[in-house]
Amino acid sequence: MDEEYDVIVLGTGLKECILSGLLSVDGLKVLHMDRNDYYGGESTSLNLVQLWKRFRGSDKPPTQLGSSRDYNVDMIPKFIMANDALVRVLIHTDVTKYLYFKAVDGSFVYNKGKVHKVPATDMEALKSPLMGIFEKRRVRKFIIYVQDYKESDPKTHEGWI
Repeated sequence: MDEEYDVIVLGTGLKECILSGLLSVDGLKVLHMDRNDYYGGESTSLNLVQLWKRFRGSDKPPTQLGSSRDYNVDMIPKFIMANDALVRVLIHTDVTKYLYFKAVDGSFVYNKGKVHKVPATDMEALKSPLMGIFEKRRVRKFIIYVQDYKESDPKTHEGWI
């Protein structure tokens, strides 16, 4: 490890990583450190062992929960839109070499002591225990509207509101 750096960045949250990447791309010698045994700061994603250790004080979750690698729990759920300005910054800083982008398989919420899937299709909306009958119909109508929407076809822009 070198002894001299132009900049020392402490923490591996998104802001720190972008700052470190921008400084590095500009030719500065950057030392980037984190006190945790994982990256991401407060917005990290933890596997099952890390999650158990953080919230239960024990580093051994029950074996019936399966492999720790099968879990990836966001401490702060985050979405990056595919055409977002942040994507361009991440590409410019070359941090995309260290990131893994994945389409969202599903979202879940904890409500009244149970974990529920957030509806993503019109049929899921009708079956969801998260809403009453009138809400289910509105959500179903909205999902169908979004699925049928075509930017190039103004006829599909009507009907939701």
